[in-house]
Amino acid sequence: MNDLAGKHIVLGLTGGIACYKAAELCRALIKEGATVQVVMTEAAAQFITPVTLQALSNRTVYDSQWDARERNNMPHINLSREADAILIAPCSADFMAKLLHGRADDLLSLMCLARPIDSVPLLVAPAMNREMWAHPATQRNLAQLQADGATLLGVGSGFQACGETGDGRMLEPQELLQDVIAFFQPKVLAGEHVLVTAGPTFEAIDPVRGITNLSSGKMGFAIARAAQEAGATVTLVAGPVHLPTPRGVQRVDVKSAANMLVQAVDSAGAATIFVATAAVADWRPASTAEQKIKKDASGLLPALEFVENTDILATIAQSPRAQSGALYCVGFAAESHDLLQHATAKRIRKGVPLLVGNIGPATFGQDDNALLLVDADGATEIARNDKLTLARRLVAEIAQRRKAAANPA
Repeated sequence: MNDLAGKHIVLGLTGGIACYKAAELCRALIKEGATVQVVMTEAAAQFITPVTLQALSNRTVYDSQWDARERNNMPHINLSREADAILIAPCSADFMAKLLHGRADDLLSLMCLARPIDSVPLLVAPAMNREMWAHPATQRNLAQLQADGATLLGVGSGFQACGETGDGRMLEPQELLQDVIAFFQPKVLAGEHVLVTAGPTFEAIDPVRGITNLSSGKMGFAIARAAQEAGATVTLVAGPVHLPTPRGVQRVDVKSAANMLVQAVDSAGAATIFVATAAVADWRPASTAEQKIKKDASGLLPALEFVENTDILATIAQSPRAQSGALYCVGFAAESHDLLQHATAKRIRKGVPLLVGNIGPATFGQDDNALLLVDADGATEIARNDKLTLARRLVAEIAQRRKAAANPA
């Protein structure tokens, strides 16, 4: 899967030590299928050579508005018209001020000013010292650039080349890549707040043992990422998994089903869509031993009693907000056999408009999956694919169904 296949990105570099990251960013964009045209300012060439970027992009680097290679001597027109987006990374404080005032005294600024605003978006990845970043002038410039239609990709925080620590670092190449990919995704969930539960739960028997399952959380994390890409505010309540948090997603880590219930119910109060992908334990030990249970010479298993956990999906689906239509609920069913039969029954039992079924042993821990969408009208199969592709398809389905539910014919 190449998320940027067919996209042509103009990558602009301005003066800053973060130019070294632009080399990796250029390569990452190309690996995702984009073509990249690099345009550098004179100051950028003090930090990284055009030869490096030319080798990585496989295209001649432009650095002068007087470049004679263009037949009409108008590289600022030609390069901007070819682009699907202009990405300035790194973008210095000086260059942001230049963009704000419409100054055009070099090729890159001239190209940004000459771009067709409606068809060639401008993405800005700032990079500067923490004091420069915090300065009121910089913050005013950022606000105005956003008001003028530019997309600000934010900054990182940490150790800076000057030896200080704070905000202002350019985001890492992989973070910027994810932001660029997200930018091009359809914003079908703009204005929505999506709550996703993901991963297994862990029900403690004693301080070192417990009951859990093989869910990796990958499907739920992919859905959280896809929802964020689609323009939603996303809260991810995650069981004990070792997965990185998707960009722009608020994550809450929990352990047991009881923990997840509390966090999910609390977060559902602000959500408009709830997607319950978590593989929540149906039962838990009636009591948890305070110390590790030891074997004895009898060879007998210790007596364990279990109680049923509260059903998180059913609890939220039966809440007043869900019943009124303010919260659209989507359930997941991980089965081992007879998927359609069990998923259909579960949808009715839980009282949700849409239930997504899959075969647990065939998907737990895997990077791909196959889905069965079950609603009141029947079932739709979605063929096996990588989980992010499936998540984007599911998000599009949810957006369409929620819109239809909110505006019945």
